[in-house]
Formats: sequence, C-alpha cells, structure tokens
Amino acid sequence: VQLQASGGGLVQAGDSLRLSCTTSLRTFAGYTMGWFRQAPGKEREFVAASFRNGVSTHYADSVKGRFTISKDNAKNTVYLQMNSLKPEDSAVYYCAADRRLILSSIPDGDQYDYWGQGTQVTVSS
Repeated sequence: VQLQASGGGLVQAGDSLRLSCTTSLRTFAGYTMGWFRQAPGKEREFVAASFRNGVSTHYADSVKGRFTISKDNAKNTVYLQMNSLKPEDSAVYYCAADRRLILSSIPDGDQYDYWGQGTQVTVSS
C-alpha cells in the first residue's frame, strides 16, 4: 500500500494551499482518511479526517473553519484544502488511512495502519 502526499510549499500568512494524498488502496471508499502534522520539536497532532462512511468529517479545533478535507473515491485521493494559513500551521503534513477505526479513535494516529511520507508546509508571517 502506498500513500503519496503532495502540495506543500512556502506561502505567506493568509494564503491557501491544497494538499493531496493519492493512494493505492484497492477499496479506498471503505477507508477512513486522516491528515496529521508534526512541527519541529513537537508531537504529531491530528488535523482532519474523513470517516469511512463517506459522510462524517472531523477537525482539530485549531483548523476548524479554515481547513476542509474531502475524498475523491474515483481518484483514490484525499485532499486537504487549507485557507487563511497561519505561521503556526507550519509543519510536515502526513496522510494516513485505516479501514477499521471507530469514531472515537479518529484523532489517534497510532490507530492508523497506513501512512504517507509527508509534505512540508511553511507559512511565513
């Protein structure tokens, strides 16, 4: 299984970026897809997830109203649209996948079976 994250870059505060994570998952629609991030010297943190039911989405409080996660089942790809970026959003962003997660486990990165390699997002002030 491969997850390939892309779309990161260097932007200014207030700008937008869209991250993509293309996967080789054979039954992509049946997977919960999550985005996590890790800044230097900090622990990995949950950002957003799209639950496998295709209906529920979940966000960290720090990104609610600014970030939007979406899945394209036809392309086996999950996106993270990031608007109104702030310097504190700077991190390496990772996508992750799991097909057995329960709702309460969505923010727990240790529960995800598959991970992408990460893409760097840097937001300058």
